[in-house]
Amino acid sequence: MSGGLDGAGGALAPRPGDVSLPSGAGTGDGGGAVLVSGGSSGLGAAVVAAIVNSGGRALVLDRQPPTAPTPWLHCDLSDTRAAEAATRQLAEQAGGLAGVVTAAGVDVPGRLGEVPAETWERVVTVDLLATAAVIRAALPYLERSHGTVVTVASTLGVKAVGDATAYCAAKFGVVGFTRALAAELAGTVGVTLLVPGGMRTAFFDERDPQYRPGADAVLNDPAHVADAVLFALRQPPGCAIREMVVCADRETSYP
Repeated sequence: MSGGLDGAGGALAPRPGDVSLPSGAGTGDGGGAVLVSGGSSGLGAAVVAAIVNSGGRALVLDRQPPTAPTPWLHCDLSDTRAAEAATRQLAEQAGGLAGVVTAAGVDVPGRLGEVPAETWERVVTVDLLATAAVIRAALPYLERSHGTVVTVASTLGVKAVGDATAYCAAKFGVVGFTRALAAELAGTVGVTLLVPGGMRTAFFDERDPQYRPGADAVLNDPAHVADAVLFALRQPPGCAIREMVVCADRETSYP
């Protein structure tokens, strides 16, 4: 984790038809911004863009700098204590948090006996344990703002497939964790479980060819999924979108 807060944090021009987030949801009116883990690429970057383009404030935790001009901290989320410290640092420097989106995710497909143990465990740590670590550190700020958490699971968090034991273990864990968290925080913090299908991102690029989507694969636009995240973040205190499945209309891994 780096010691400084990087990025100018300036807002981009809103898109036609966009509206500002409600009081507290990243506008500063309620004392907070929206922190996005994994906000420099893929779905996380799309969520950051949607927040900023709607007049909100986004904060990013990632190993790479975000493309949007927004404050960020370098953080390897496989170090969960560093993830907690970075979350608190961003929250303090931003003056609070009104939302958290845990969009960071990694995967290394392969048979259980063939994926190195340290690689397998890193997938579970980044995808599940870091999700809990970031939210744990953010809770005091979210409770003060009556904010919202959006966790990112996967259709492979509700449907298991072979050669994905680490990813399925982590994402099934995110589903259970989020449902339990929603019960635990009812009346204080909004909790939304997002279950996205496959998206057109760089997520698949480093996989062995046998584990990449085929040329005929139907993948969703991450901007469409980000719009759904924004919808969850826009809900007023007392109203929560508990769960959302957002996927291409021909998604093969759901139901």
